[in-house]
Amino acid sequence: MMTYSPSIFHQAAHRAALNAAVLLLAMLAACQQSDAQNVSAAASQPAHSARAASLGIATFAGGCFWCTEADFDKVPGVVSTTSGYIGGTVANPTYKQVSAGKTGHIEAVQVRFDPAKTSYAKLLAAFWPTIDPLTPNRQFCDGGPQYRSAIFYHDADQRQQAEASMAALAASGRFTQPIVTELLPATEFYPAEEYHQDYYLKNPVRYAYYRGSCGRDARLEEVWGKKN
Repeated sequence: MMTYSPSIFHQAAHRAALNAAVLLLAMLAACQQSDAQNVSAAASQPAHSARAASLGIATFAGGCFWCTEADFDKVPGVVSTTSGYIGGTVANPTYKQVSAGKTGHIEAVQVRFDPAKTSYAKLLAAFWPTIDPLTPNRQFCDGGPQYRSAIFYHDADQRQQAEASMAALAASGRFTQPIVTELLPATEFYPAEEYHQDYYLKNPVRYAYYRGSCGRDARLEEVWGKKN
């Protein structure tokens, strides 16, 4: 028959209590860390939202949005660019629909910019030399109204600045032909499919081949002259 020892029982009970206390402390520490992370994340959300709210928005159509996106990404003060579709009558259009001219949309790029580093007027100035403003319903090798050049204004101030910019260009004497780039109110903008976003970065060889074979830069040189 086994002899019961109170001291062994007490030692075992003590160890069990100690282990429970250690486990409880560990759980409390984990909870505190999780709470701290949640607080940190919550604190960062207003800052992120405030920064996003402080950014300006502009929308431009210059033919193939791969090229327009690549051109605007080089402009100082531009924070992000998104290829997409605007100006049509069909909700959530696809690239196949838009490129076939079945929805009334235009391929365009929505630009987010930091007003502390650039301005809408500077974006307009950067836009003009990247397009052919003299050919209607076409940009380079891409034909159809879905590829026409346009500036979509988001408020009255943008409209006024775009009108002034176009008028100044027309009065400059650079062109003998009329400028056919349209000024249109911004409507619902639908981001294009993910594979179109940053296409020139994801597929640099294919992009370079497309841009060259489309004659974009050759035509730009005809219209605007050689870059300095």
